[in-house]
Amino acid sequence: MAIKLDEYTVEHAVYGGAVLGGGGGGKIADGLQIGRLALEIGHPILKTAEEMEDEDLLVTVSLVGAPAAKEQYVKPMHYIKAIDLLSQAMNEPIRGIITNENGASTTVNGWFQSAVTGLPVVDIPCNGRAHPTGIMGSLNLSEQAGFISHQAAVGGRGERFLELSISSSLDIAASTVRQLSVEAGGLVAVARNPVPVAYAKKHGASGAIQQAIQVGEALCSHKGEAAIDSVVALLGGKVIAEGTVTDFVLETTGGFDVGTVTINKDWSMSFWNEYMTIEKDGIRYGTFPDLIMTIDAKTGRPVVTAEVEKGQNLAVIIVPKEKLILSSTMRNHSLMCPIEKIIGKQIINYL
Repeated sequence: MAIKLDEYTVEHAVYGGAVLGGGGGGKIADGLQIGRLALEIGHPILKTAEEMEDEDLLVTVSLVGAPAAKEQYVKPMHYIKAIDLLSQAMNEPIRGIITNENGASTTVNGWFQSAVTGLPVVDIPCNGRAHPTGIMGSLNLSEQAGFISHQAAVGGRGERFLELSISSSLDIAASTVRQLSVEAGGLVAVARNPVPVAYAKKHGASGAIQQAIQVGEALCSHKGEAAIDSVVALLGGKVIAEGTVTDFVLETTGGFDVGTVTINKDWSMSFWNEYMTIEKDGIRYGTFPDLIMTIDAKTGRPVVTAEVEKGQNLAVIIVPKEKLILSSTMRNHSLMCPIEKIIGKQIINYL
């Protein structure tokens, strides 16, 4: 049954998506802006997987880049241009849109495109939580021998404006788009990897957008500590730490935000766009793809890694990966190896 999208749905999807973003997945303000714009210009449609035919072709839409990049510039029509460029490379018509992940702005990825094109957003995200690399959001297509990835990217302004259409191996396409996001100022709108509904249902995170909306309802119906308690109760997680940000390090490099957050001088979290690990006294308490997320302890507002500041009073929640709606890529250990090189910590041994 198609789900009605309105102002309340946008708010709940964005705030719930922010929690499920695990520190990444874009900023709340950006998600609210594009979600509300979609409602202003048209009638975006959200359909369940069961409402589509198995052979219907779905295209993934996403934003690629570093959320904290200072010169990022992506406008709504860049989203539409990316779909147009991808459509030109296809021999079959696109029947629906799926987002690459849950996050403050990524949960509503595709809603603007749906309002403009009339194509439905289908509730089969490539992942039910946010993740750092494009390949992690590619439905395990990396395991398909000879797969040719079709991708289109648009972003930037002035001398930094670019648009790209590429057909190549998944590795080359993903790394090319990531590098171009840097050239565009830090962020590009992307449309990529058309697949049939049947494939998306097998490898994607069916129902994850509805889960984000439910999390947003739980969060927004309460304030402060009660909001946090409501969220962890719904997701089956727990509050692992609470206190002051005593140290914060962020470097934007290679199209990613990389750094660390320290709470009360003893809880240490590493992030690669999203939170990857949380430790205290050398003991690991959570490891990606477990959901690790910071929430303002007073307001109950999710705080993504790009918006953390020293002196903030944050609560840290953890939800075990087993209780999340995840893509098959989150069980592909080979896709986790790059994390270890970036953050300098073991990941595979904890999976």
